[in-house]
Amino acid sequence: QVQLQESGPGLVKPSQTLSLTCTVSGEFITTTYYYWSWIRKPPGKGREWMGAIAYDGTTYYNPSLASHTSISRDTSKNQFSLQLSSVTPEDTAVYWCATRETGPEGYDRLRREGLAYAYDYWGQGTQVTVSS
Repeated sequence: QVQLQESGPGLVKPSQTLSLTCTVSGEFITTTYYYWSWIRKPPGKGREWMGAIAYDGTTYYNPSLASHTSISRDTSKNQFSLQLSSVTPEDTAVYWCATRETGPEGYDRLRREGLAYAYDYWGQGTQVTVSS
């Protein structure tokens, strides 16, 4: 059973960088064909996929967020992280980390099945508020 747990500050000031970490247990983040994503849901809006890091370290980003989003990993701690720079109140949301094993299709399967939905395992989510 794969378990994911988000951690990070619940309050970030505008223009600062939001940093979240997802700690994974039950599976190595380097296990073949696993994709590790960040998804968020702002209040009153739908779920939005932010980006992913694959088992081999390849990163993928939502084009609308790519200019100020970075996803990285620490394989020694079995963690992957999200950094969102220059945040505004519109970045207030519940943030989740999530994962699934895609098989050889990889990222194409995620896109086909829904980047913001196609996951077998989710963290509990963490509320991040951007406010001064």
